[in-house]
Amino acid sequence: MAITTPISPEERGAALPTAHVSGSTKRKHRVDPMFYLFLLPTLILFTLAITLPAIMGIFYSFTDSIGFGEWSFVGLTNYAAMLTDPAILTSYGFTIGFALVTVLAVNAIAFLLAIALTSRIRGKVALRAVFVLPMVVSGIIIAFVFNFLFSNSLPGFAEAIGFTPLASSVLSNPDLAWLAIVIVTAWQAIPSALLIYIAGVLSVPGDVYEAAALDGASSWGQLRMITLPLVAGYVLINLVIGFKNFLNTYDIIVGLTDGGPGTSTRSVAMTIFTGFSSGDYAYQMANATVFFLIALVIALIQLRITRGKAAF
Repeated sequence: MAITTPISPEERGAALPTAHVSGSTKRKHRVDPMFYLFLLPTLILFTLAITLPAIMGIFYSFTDSIGFGEWSFVGLTNYAAMLTDPAILTSYGFTIGFALVTVLAVNAIAFLLAIALTSRIRGKVALRAVFVLPMVVSGIIIAFVFNFLFSNSLPGFAEAIGFTPLASSVLSNPDLAWLAIVIVTAWQAIPSALLIYIAGVLSVPGDVYEAAALDGASSWGQLRMITLPLVAGYVLINLVIGFKNFLNTYDIIVGLTDGGPGTSTRSVAMTIFTGFSSGDYAYQMANATVFFLIALVIALIQLRITRGKAAF
């Protein structure tokens, strides 16, 4: 015969608050209806300004529309034509190549500057402010300033010292114009990457460096074996964010070369906008849809990396 142990009144009383706490917890997680009321105007504006135009653009990419007037469905004709269009393929080749070169240059320089600006040097706080200044200047203004430098100041200086390869503007040279765009874009983009790297370097505990120094590790050894592994998450985030942003570069290219000489520096964004004004509305909408999907994949990768940053 089983013996049942009676439950004391104290134990019965202790079990009751649990259900009450659980219920109160559930009530705390309920969303106040006022939240949706305040969210509604923003949601409506976002839908009208972003979502609806995007859906309409994808719809028209399957038509022969020129942006107004009558149109008819053509299916995947626009997408198939993109695969053999030299202008489209060249713009994608330039954009991807430009983004790869620029993101590598920006991150290499920004990381080295972050190491320097977090070391024991005088005036490092003032230097940080100086290096961040380019980030607050408009890209089109920067492009026009550098356009003058590349077209007038640099050729004049090169001619004065007898360096003939730069005696003419690099912006008119199809082989060098892309390099000028990389330099100007990097000059503007380095500050934002620098701030992330400074935060990453400062997050490394100083005790780790002190222990490494006691073990006889050199400055290069500390950088290679301590700093780089511990800020690897920041490096990866900067690479993904930078590459996605450089794919969309438009204003600096317009201000420097306007896609020239010829179409040698025409990016995907420039090709899309140019097509809108030349009667290729539906065709460039197909181009924009493909470009959007590429950017979406990169954004999803960026989101996944950002969420997992603490794992590094």
